[in-house]
Amino acid sequence: MEDPWEHEERASPESMRNLKELWERPENQSCADCSASDAKWASTNLGVFICTKCSTVHRNLGPEVSHILGVTTDTWTDSQVECMLAVEGNAAANAIFETYPPRDIQKPGPQASSYQRTEWIRRKYEEQEFLTPSLRLKSSKSSNYDADPNASSRATSMARLPSGISRSSSKRSLSKTDTGELGQLKITVHKGRSLVIRDYRSSDPYVKISISQQSVQTKVIESNLNPVWDEEFVLSVPDLTPALPVKLQVFDKDIMSADDAMGEAEVDINPLVEAARMYEGVTMDGGRMQIGRWLSTRDNALTGDSSIWLCDGRITQEMTLKLQNVDTGELDIALEWNPSNARTYYTALTYMQELCSEQSDFQ
Repeated sequence: MEDPWEHEERASPESMRNLKELWERPENQSCADCSASDAKWASTNLGVFICTKCSTVHRNLGPEVSHILGVTTDTWTDSQVECMLAVEGNAAANAIFETYPPRDIQKPGPQASSYQRTEWIRRKYEEQEFLTPSLRLKSSKSSNYDADPNASSRATSMARLPSGISRSSSKRSLSKTDTGELGQLKITVHKGRSLVIRDYRSSDPYVKISISQQSVQTKVIESNLNPVWDEEFVLSVPDLTPALPVKLQVFDKDIMSADDAMGEAEVDINPLVEAARMYEGVTMDGGRMQIGRWLSTRDNALTGDSSIWLCDGRITQEMTLKLQNVDTGELDIALEWNPSNARTYYTALTYMQELCSEQSDFQ
């Protein structure tokens, strides 16, 4: 198969600087598929950074599913860099591709076997089983591709357009009815404070974050009652009114028995969502402006009122939560509401399809 970027000049120094800045973000230093810390490879059409072991699996899927380049070892084009920048990295891509992971498979870890990696990656990207059904894309390996006598001229197309979006209308924004979601919520778990003891003298805490059928968790911090995680996650918020709460649960990791509960808290994101709606499209030249507040009451876990801010087009909120059902323990977290992550991702995929199609026609 001929490389669709073969006749395009190599990326400019500015593009490569932008790629390096994206790659150096903390969430992009870990593999999008197994969380290994050596994410030195990238899928230029999926927009994710991955480790060496997972890159081997991606290559075996074929470039029509995943086109792999070394971040610093291979030659890039401006178009490839532009796609990576449009997707915005692993957190945004995983919020789409891992929206609804089934219960019969667990996301592989850094020590996973080749079989476990292959099974997860194939189902995640090629079969696209974990996406919202209405958003599933058809890869060029689909049966339609094999049955189409003209498919060879489109072999370089990295992904089909989402259902219901034609090529002529692909530049339009996707409304919440297109995606079946209200938006994307970035959650940063900063640290815990004065957590309860669940082992002999300490605990090995981690935080599980859930909304609807989605669930993610932080790494385990061993023997620490005041752990610092500073980990970011992006979750898809279902299109429901009012919006579902986000549930945070702290556990003590045990090897020989079930993990012990260390408290929990719920976060009402409706004040954040409503503030974002009211100030949609509003930008500021500098500084930040308070646009809302979630008030601390006896019915919620806030230790104090939580302000909602508009800054550089971003809607953010920070808070400290008192863990419930335990005697002691607090969590510091931050939220960012971004209804455009899904739109950005599909705009990037659409851009790649059109670029590859144009270059195939040219050749």
